[in-house]
Amino acid sequence: MQQADLIWGLVGFFVTLMVFSYILGDNPFFRLVTYLFIGVAAGYVFLTLLEQVMWPKLVLPLFNGSLISVIPLILGLFLLTKLFPRFNRLGDIPMAYLVGAGASITMGGLMVGSLIPQVMATINLFDLSLAAKNEVPPAVQMIDGIIILVGSLTTLMYFYFSTRAKPDQPSNNRGPVIEILAKIGQVFIGITLGALFAGVYSAALTALIERVSFVWNFILNFLHPILG
Repeated sequence: MQQADLIWGLVGFFVTLMVFSYILGDNPFFRLVTYLFIGVAAGYVFLTLLEQVMWPKLVLPLFNGSLISVIPLILGLFLLTKLFPRFNRLGDIPMAYLVGAGASITMGGLMVGSLIPQVMATINLFDLSLAAKNEVPPAVQMIDGIIILVGSLTTLMYFYFSTRAKPDQPSNNRGPVIEILAKIGQVFIGITLGALFAGVYSAALTALIERVSFVWNFILNFLHPILG
């Protein structure tokens, strides 16, 4: 084992043990690793923003005489005024721009990247001419389409609460038909959350197995020259 590999192996070994120490409860070793991780992540994000965003898109255009780059510079300076209570109203201008631009980009991404493709994929499941192309029996494709359609509609019904209030009923009463559909949607939501949890648990378990395997192999490699 080379010296550099030995040093970094020891660092990874002790850091892993410090993370595993949380099994015994919160302790200074685990907090030290947490602070180290947050510091490294913050430093990496700062350098990435400086190298890939601020320098090429703000500083260099200013040196090249691009007057339009003055606008983000001014907005950035206004944003820094949020640190000072006396001038924090100036920071509302860039904050409003960021919130508006972020909301529009998010909504556009959800429509183009999620909602429309999901609708089109559901519609295509009812096109039996595509079953042969997909090498799927038409009956199986139709069943898949019905399940996805029912799941999508009933899930939307679960979040439907805007019914007209009545004197003898609470304002969030959805009616018997919609309530039944909402219960079916709740089943689909539970299945989805269960699958997501299983995926997260599987990923965490895989990471745990990898770290335990690393510790075990490092100990074996470290003791191999000593034991011959």
